[in-house]
Amino acid sequence: MEQSVCAPENGVRPKIKKPDWLRVKLPIGESYKHVRNLVDTHKLHTICESGNCPNMGECWGAGTATFMILGNICTRSCGFCAVATGRPEPVDWEEPQRVAEAICLMKVKHAVITSVDRDELRDGGSVIWQNTIKAIKALNPETTLETLIPDFKGDQENIQRIIEAAPEVVSHNIETVERLTRQVRIQAKYRRSMEVLRILKEGGMRTKTGIMLGLGESKEEVIETMNDLAAVNVDVLTLGQYLQPTSKHLVVERFVHPDEFAEFREIGYSLGFDYVESGPLVRSSYHSEKHVFAGYGRQQWLAEKVN
Repeated sequence: MEQSVCAPENGVRPKIKKPDWLRVKLPIGESYKHVRNLVDTHKLHTICESGNCPNMGECWGAGTATFMILGNICTRSCGFCAVATGRPEPVDWEEPQRVAEAICLMKVKHAVITSVDRDELRDGGSVIWQNTIKAIKALNPETTLETLIPDFKGDQENIQRIIEAAPEVVSHNIETVERLTRQVRIQAKYRRSMEVLRILKEGGMRTKTGIMLGLGESKEEVIETMNDLAAVNVDVLTLGQYLQPTSKHLVVERFVHPDEFAEFREIGYSLGFDYVESGPLVRSSYHSEKHVFAGYGRQQWLAEKVN
């Protein structure tokens, strides 16, 4: 029998070609160079670099960056993530002040902080998290703050430290649908992440989460996940296209068309989310300065309906 032209050679599936709507601008400009110099001078880590974010040029060009605390080596090995996995360096107790000072020098009005997972630490890194939030607020009282936190293994004491520090937004990404969680997030648990989001919301936080599309999920599974998130009263939802960081990571099963992202945005608002950011190049911290304001996203959406 003659082999189909669509069959992969040697059992290796060819990579899907990126569509035109996923073109990314290269990082250039004086503002980008300024942020680059500050990051290097203060020995800071950014998820922009470690995560190979496609929006780094746009965000750094605007003078903003997402800082990654607790080092740049993660104790988990998620199948989608470009951050290195291994044995992290000891905790740097001076890091919170350095991050606060860098934010002051950058004169940003809104900052995003995230971290690697530090499962080897008894507190999961939550004390450094709390110290960092406090240091930023002390030195930058006018700066609003989003914190993109790990799950801390669901430990309520560690989560409570974040709540007590009171950032304007607390984000924890669900990343994918329940069926794919073990493959995509490996050491994480779908229901545990939902519980983290519930605890944060009940603690009075404005909560946020993100989903990657293109990993093999169905439309029905995405909507089911959105319903689960609505049930724990998540405020802000982001949906973006998964992009394979290296050949060692999970492959892209398909590129989701912008029209589908637009449809998910409509569904999200209909489910009651306060802000829905949905598009191929959307990442969890993209346009995050707008996610601070309650009602802003929904008002924009309703205004579109009128026009």
